[in-house]
Amino acid sequence: MDQPSDPITAAILVIGDEILSGRTKDKNIGTIADFLTAAGIDLREVRVVPDEAAMIVEAVNALRARYTYLFTTGGIGPTHDDITADCVAEAFGVGIDIDERARAMLLERHKPEDLNAARLRMARIPFGADLIPNAVSKAPGFRIGNVHVMAGVPSVMQAMLDAIAPTLKGGAAMISETIEAAGLPEGQYAGDLGEIAKARPAVSIGSYPAMTPEGFRNRIVVRSRDPQALAEARDAVTALVTRLSA
Repeated sequence: MDQPSDPITAAILVIGDEILSGRTKDKNIGTIADFLTAAGIDLREVRVVPDEAAMIVEAVNALRARYTYLFTTGGIGPTHDDITADCVAEAFGVGIDIDERARAMLLERHKPEDLNAARLRMARIPFGADLIPNAVSKAPGFRIGNVHVMAGVPSVMQAMLDAIAPTLKGGAAMISETIEAAGLPEGQYAGDLGEIAKARPAVSIGSYPAMTPEGFRNRIVVRSRDPQALAEARDAVTALVTRLSA
């Protein structure tokens, strides 16, 4: 994976009524976020929209203009409500039809006589798009411009993500360290922690309370792409926690 010096950003667009209704619990956001973090790509935004064409088109156009990459999941199956491909084509102002490359991929899994109209919906690809192979079920995703259109089924999405990984430009990986604040309440260190963060713009500092089997604990996480800046911030936070715990 290439590594340019400029920051690379991304957004995820999750498409599907079933996600918004709670019927299906999304598992793809975390998978993609982990992948992007490891690749040095900043995930800046996640949206979830229903199976409504106008909302999908608006979201695709807004997010692809704002970020280096847009990754969509859902809505590229064989049923009537799988409208993502049509919406992406509309967003780019291009036509869409059955792609013979995609048909050939489907024929690796289905007999010609079984390739009915419903299954052929999965071969409808916007004009000018590149295909994203799918080692699990063969029906491809596609890439057009900076938009990567992938399936909603987690195992299929993962296969597509693996396929596009070598084509993405990544940056320096984000590194992090965690400082245990134990039972210190956030209100006790919030002001000083804010000053530490303000003085170090190259570092992201977050405080995360949690209930553990040992009781209530706080963890402070320091993140940066600059190892020296990370070390200085870690030392400052550690000194703060040590002083307040004495």
